[in-house]
Amino acid sequence: MSVASHVEELRKKHQVLSDAVEKEQRSPGSSDMQIKAMKREKLRIKEEISRLSH
Repeated sequence: MSVASHVEELRKKHQVLSDAVEKEQRSPGSSDMQIKAMKREKLRIKEEISRLSH
């Protein structure tokens, strides 16, 4: 897998997580712990994208 395709996959995962976080935040019974975990994973992915892109 090339770096560019890996970065593209990471961007897709980041977007999916972003959508999931938004959905959970709108849900009345959402778990703060689950939202925090998703946000941490989003940040990890974003940092990896940044690292690979430079």
